[in-house]
Parts: sequence; C-alpha cells; structure tokens
Amino acid sequence: MPQTTSPTFPSWPDVAADLIAVAAGRAPADTVIKSGTWVNVHTREALPDHDFAIRHGRITYVGPDAGHCIGPETEIIEADGRYMIPGLCDAHMHIESGMLTPAEFARAVIPHGTTSMFTDPHEIANVLGLEGVRMMHDEALMQPVNIFTQMPSCAPSAPGLETTGFEITPEDVTEAMTWPGIIGLGEMMNFPGVTNADPKMLAEMAATAKAGKTIGGHYASPDLGPAFHAYVAGGPADDHETTSEAEGIARARQGMRAMMRLGSAWYDVESQITAITEKGLDPRSFILCTDDCHSGTLVHDGHMNRVVRHAIDCGCDPIVALQMATLNTATHFGLEREIGSLTPGRRADVILTSDLKTLPIEHVIARGKTVAKNGTCLVDCPHYDWADSARQTVNMARDLTAEDFEIAAPDGTTEVTCNVIGVVENQAPTKALKRTLPVRGGLLEPDEQQDVCQIALVERHRATGGVVNALVSGFGYQGPMAMASTVAHDSHHMIVVGTCRTHMAKAANHLRALGGGVTLWRDGHEQASVPLPVAGLMSDRPAREVADLAQALTTAMQDAGCTLNNAYMQHSLLALVVIPELRISDLGLVDVRTFEFTDLFEDT
Repeated sequence: MPQTTSPTFPSWPDVAADLIAVAAGRAPADTVIKSGTWVNVHTREALPDHDFAIRHGRITYVGPDAGHCIGPETEIIEADGRYMIPGLCDAHMHIESGMLTPAEFARAVIPHGTTSMFTDPHEIANVLGLEGVRMMHDEALMQPVNIFTQMPSCAPSAPGLETTGFEITPEDVTEAMTWPGIIGLGEMMNFPGVTNADPKMLAEMAATAKAGKTIGGHYASPDLGPAFHAYVAGGPADDHETTSEAEGIARARQGMRAMMRLGSAWYDVESQITAITEKGLDPRSFILCTDDCHSGTLVHDGHMNRVVRHAIDCGCDPIVALQMATLNTATHFGLEREIGSLTPGRRADVILTSDLKTLPIEHVIARGKTVAKNGTCLVDCPHYDWADSARQTVNMARDLTAEDFEIAAPDGTTEVTCNVIGVVENQAPTKALKRTLPVRGGLLEPDEQQDVCQIALVERHRATGGVVNALVSGFGYQGPMAMASTVAHDSHHMIVVGTCRTHMAKAANHLRALGGGVTLWRDGHEQASVPLPVAGLMSDRPAREVADLAQALTTAMQDAGCTLNNAYMQHSLLALVVIPELRISDLGLVDVRTFEFTDLFEDT
C-alpha cells in the first residue's frame, strides 16, 4: 500500500466561494503581497504597482490595490517594487540524476525558485520496477512544492539490447495512471518501437491518452524523414533530445513542444533559441528544462533560474524566457488553470526578484506560504521511509579480479583496430571511433597516448557474474586508476572505466561493499567516493553534503587527468543504449545508429 502523503491541496472549485469573497472584499485574505511589479506571462507585460491577495494557497485578486482584501490577521509581504514572477517549472527532469531523494532535491531547488517539477523516475524503475516508481511518487506528494510524476515508459529502454532489474509493462502504466500524482507517460525512449508500431509501446501510449494525460517524447536521431514523422504520429507530445535549431523547429512545426535543456552536462539552449530570437518563431512551442542536474550544480549554480538566466544571456527577452519556464510548461501538461502564471485561481507560487535579467531569487512563496528567502530553504521537506529492498540493490555474484577485465586479442596479433566509444563534452551523444591499439601477451592494452582506456559493464541486478568489456576515449585519464558507478543510465548496472585492470576490480568491489554509489581509485588507493544507498542511485543526505562529496570526486577525476566539464555525467551515460552512436550494455557493444550489436574488433 502507498505511504500516507501530505493533505490534498484544495482544488479551485473546492475553495471558489472563499476566493470570490476575498476578491469582492467580503472576507479577508490570508496573505497580501503589496506594491510589486506584476510579470504577466499571458500578455508578456511587466505592470508596476500591483498587489496580490492569497487565500487557501491560491491567488484570489491581482490589481493595483488589494486594500479591500486585508483583514486584521492578514499577513502583509512588501514587494517594494520588485518583480513578482511565477514560480519556475522544470518540464523534464530526473530527480535521481541529482543523486538525491525527492525530499532532498526539493530542499535544494526551492531556494532557486523552482516550485513545480515534472519528473520521470525511470532510473529507479530500471532497478526496482513499479514499486520503485511508487516510492518516488509517494515522497514527491509529501513535499511543500509541486512534484508531478511521469510514469516511466521504457524499462528496458531498448528491449533486446540490455537487461534491467525490472521491466515496465502496459499493465503497470495503466495502474499508475490512477495514482494522484501521475501527470503523464515518461519519455518514450524506444523510438524504433514507436516508429515500427510495437504493440507494447502502443499500449502504453494508449493507456496514457485514455487517461487524458501527456505522452513524453525522446527522439534521439538526426533522421527527420519518415521515421521521425512516424514517431510523431504515434503520439509523443514533446522532445528534449533536440540539439540544433533545425531539430527544434522540426518538432515545433509538427505540433510537438521542443524542450531546450540546460543540465549539468547538456548545453542545448544556445544552439536552438535562435529559432525564437532570430527566426521569430512563436515561443509557445518551446519549453525550458534541465533533464539531468548534478547535486553540485544545484548547490552552487542553481536550477531552473540558471536555465532562464542562460536563455536571457543567449539573447532571449526575459519575459519570453520566463514564459518558457512557467506558462508554456503548465499549458503543455494541461495545468494552465493550476500553475504557471500569477492570475486568479492558480496556486500562489510566487518569486520576488529585483532584476529580471540576472534573476536573483530573493523570496519564494509556494502554495501561499513563504518557503525560502535569500537562498535559504525555510520549510521542512518530509522523507519517505525507504524499505530495505530499496537499499540492498547491488547484487553481484562475487568480488571481481583483474582477470575479469582482460580483453583477449585475436590470435597472433601485435595490434588490432577496435571500435571505441568516443565521449563528446557537454553532449549526450557519443561518437563511434576506430583506434588501433597494442597487444601484449595476447591481451589488448589501453593506450594513454591515444586517450583510450577500458570500460566494463558489471551486472548488478541478478548476480549473474557477467562482465562486458569494451573501450572508451575522451576522458584523458593518466596513470593507474579506475572509476566505478552504479549510476549507469538507463539499466543501472555498474560502469567501470579505467586504465588499470587491478584498479577496476578494486573500484567495483568497493561499490559492492558500499551498497552503491560512485568511487575513484588511483595509485592503489581510494581517492573519493559518493555513497548512494537508495537503489544505488540516490543519497538521502542533504544536497550540500552530497555536493561536497561529488566535488571531491570531480577533483579526483581532474587529478587523474580528466578535464571534461561534468565528466561524471558523461561516465554515467555510457550505457544509455537509446542515444547514438556507440554504447555498452550487459549484453555487448551497441551501435545505436542501427540498434544492433557490433564487435569490439574490426574485421581483420
């Protein structure tokens, strides 16, 4: 049974009589915000000298003078001329990417002005199935801000190319559509399944559509021909995998929402926002989101406020940027009458800021209550009581040895040409590279001069003892080292990258003992670790503690020779077999351009 959640927030019809009474001056407001500049995202105006009246956590009056709404017990908040903007919405994100539980993620982003999140917990779905989604959903509903959950659609993300801890079925999707916090279907990553009318994918989308909810998209292919049009015809309503102006425009022209993301490692806003700033397209078809944000980014740089500022820095009008982070998102998910603007009846999710361009988040109000001031969260974010089953998920058959990471070369060779995964800085896609590497004693050896090291996928869900070995380039590691992580999108086995097989075994075994997380070993010793006991994906510690550990990990990666921006995120995506070009899975090396397995060695 689901865990008890926070009391249901009253609907607009439930409190309409009271809202009318306050607006008419017949009853007092709970709170009045006085003398601010109202940023109206419906009309894209900034209107000075306006007041807001709030009752039951909803806005009841917006006008030049709310004096008639004030009673002896009404709380008065002085805006002092500051801009009053809607609370920010993240349209597509994965809480697990922050290494935090929903409660601690909320605590981290509330001071940045994020009051609504649309989350797809497909990471935990791959590890714990529907029950894991239920746990995330229930903790989300306990929070003082709005966390709407999308039911994950693709576990596995690419059937036949990977093995997950659990599989999500159409029956699971149908059940989840009845849960109170479910807003739609998570990103439909199996785009070949959609374009080929796979019955399972069609059944999941049908269950969502029949429930009147939104189908999330994910078309990670440059092919804008018949396959793209078939995907759109299947029903996905948005796409965050666009990385160029042309791709974003193509989605918008087909009636999809193009979601432009700025995460910790994805910088896809600047390349697309010219569709609005230069081509003059209607911004209502475009939405801002983060997709994946590391805890360090949340603590030190911000969340959706960072994305909005970046869009403005790229030449976007500030109110247009705000519209793409508020009203457009609400409209897309059918919540325009609930969130996304500061107008009567909507939830009173308000930010006070003294500057629309630099966007300092000075005062945050959610559901009519002050939740943060000047960077400090002022409310409790309740924790779910995670079951032991969610904390015991690293199921390896045994400790590993250096021999488990050996790659035997073809007989009689002194060197061999290999297919190598090429990491691309600040981008989700990889490159399919070819490198000629030395063979010593019959074993293929990594080559620091060519920036090629080993990568292994260690099975951790069913204790099969499986280890798949391959090669990766782009991290720049030098000297004997290895880094291991149980965050390994999307199947979330264990990824180990290293220059030394002995270190790879040490790192993997350490995570087995730790119960999940990320660790880097160098020169024979542990250099940094981030324990992630919940599903091997999340910590239930505060974001700043996790960020400090993550920063130590980043420093250790740099000391080992890696200079990539947010290289941990790149590491964690090397098994994501739905984004081109080359990936690793527990079943082998995958060419995502063809959705087929490929050999490590080129034909000789």
